[in-house]
Amino acid sequence: MRVCSPTRNEFQRVVKLPLTLLFATFLQIASVGNNLSFAQESQNQPVQSSSQSITLAAEDSWPPFANQFGQGISHRLIAAAFKQSQVEVNSLVVPYSRALMMAEKGAVDGVFNVTREASTEQRFVFGNTPLFVAKASFYQRKQRPLIAANKWELPKGTVIGVIKSYEYGDEFPELVKKRQLNVVTVANQQQLINLLMIGRIDAAVMFDLVAQENLQKMGVSDDVISAFNNHSSEIYLAFSKENPKAAQLAKELDQGLTQLKANGQYQQLVSAK
Repeated sequence: MRVCSPTRNEFQRVVKLPLTLLFATFLQIASVGNNLSFAQESQNQPVQSSSQSITLAAEDSWPPFANQFGQGISHRLIAAAFKQSQVEVNSLVVPYSRALMMAEKGAVDGVFNVTREASTEQRFVFGNTPLFVAKASFYQRKQRPLIAANKWELPKGTVIGVIKSYEYGDEFPELVKKRQLNVVTVANQQQLINLLMIGRIDAAVMFDLVAQENLQKMGVSDDVISAFNNHSSEIYLAFSKENPKAAQLAKELDQGLTQLKANGQYQQLVSAK
């Protein structure tokens, strides 16, 4: 029986077949490698976010609205309101007078808990919606009551304690001038209460919720009591005039507060402890 040897063409086909398969396999492996590399690069790339962040100066001694730990009603309201428009809030906790200065110079985008009155409207940008309304009163020592039924009847020369850089209403400068009050300025609520307790001042002007918290903390709630009203303040987040986006931020805050009130979150945030 004759065994036939393969012809030259047949030999070439046999050789070419595995080479073709090898080349196709190489291309497939290269393609898979490229896909894996692209996927890995995609995972390593940061996700782009449409949100923005702002930095605000928050005072350190006005609980329950803002305390030294960066907590309180104002913090909750501002963060929740800006969350509606995807704005992240970063807070720097500093004394109130420094917070005002930082906002005026443009070192921060805004400052917490500012009363909107003639003096502050010249310095900052405000929205239309206050964070809340806070009532302030004259406080007296129970054993040494004031001889007056209201602030306009205060005896001339009465010594009144206040906090540095706080706003006490448009009437307060007129009151000081008309009744010839002696105003003593201190840095915080505790100093104010201590001066009242030792008789260095006749009265102190404090916002009621702030006074209640500090008097309880110091254990003198029965010794220092409210005498009569000073004023009610609409309290705002004030924006720096140095920030070109101040008006837009004020608008976004207004919208956020409106949404919080509409969906019931506002009251929950105010009432939370």
